[in-house]
Amino acid sequence: MIREPAETVVRDDGCVELPVGVLVEAGLAVGDRLLAYSDGDGRIVLRRHDDAVEDLLNGRLL
Repeated sequence: MIREPAETVVRDDGCVELPVGVLVEAGLAVGDRLLAYSDGDGRIVLRRHDDAVEDLLNGRLL
């Protein structure tokens, strides 16, 4: 796993731009549906919607 850090900012409207390099490293593409949830103080997790649903159906935690 490469994990190349990149800085971004939360805008006034709550939107955050994700750098293309981060998306590529995560294997995400334009149009992918994501599930977002908090994983503790200062951490947000983004999961492919289909992967998260599959985990739930198979009894695995998000």
